[in-house]
Amino acid sequence: MFTGLVEEIGTVESITKGFKSAKIIIKAKKILYDVKLGDSISTNGVCLTVTEYDNDKFCVDVMAETMRKSNLKNLKRGSKVNLERALRVGDRLGGHIVSGHIDGIGIVTSLEKEENATWISISTSSDILKYIVYKGSITIDGVSLTVSYVDDNIFKVSIIPHTKDETTLLTKNIGDEVNLECDLIGKYIEKFLLLKEDSKVKKDIDVDFLSQHGFI
Repeated sequence: MFTGLVEEIGTVESITKGFKSAKIIIKAKKILYDVKLGDSISTNGVCLTVTEYDNDKFCVDVMAETMRKSNLKNLKRGSKVNLERALRVGDRLGGHIVSGHIDGIGIVTSLEKEENATWISISTSSDILKYIVYKGSITIDGVSLTVSYVDDNIFKVSIIPHTKDETTLLTKNIGDEVNLECDLIGKYIEKFLLLKEDSKVKKDIDVDFLSQHGFI
């Protein structure tokens, strides 16, 4: 689990692509402190496993499904990525609970400056928008942000100078892809409600019902 508070911007040193998968080596410094093989590192919001490392870089394997569902497929040598180590028990939860399992892709549709902040508008599918709530939390390329506007087509967030300096978000251009992870709570509530409704329907089908409708 992560918080969506980016610790460092890393740089892609190399990316070796297979037919559908990839092996990526990322240069970093801060997030390598106390790293171990098998540790999880959020890379542009995607939970990836450290397979090799040394003093200034680490390596991850990216499976085909992750390449399809994320913007990691667009990375190249020199690309900048947002990095965060997994949350430790006892750490401050300054952002929100982030799994690193993204829901899909959004497209940057506009960037608008307003005094010390910058508004980013992002379009995405209805399957993702249904979980995005006004004043709720959203993770964009691994960054925990507050939704300041949402409708049937887009949502907006506002980026303060600190977030600009510590993440890659304001290096994006109109048309660029970003990884999106919605707040977990809404997805769990939907699942529980669907299970409850499904259970209710099944309970309504009994011997009397089958008999009345000619099944027995």
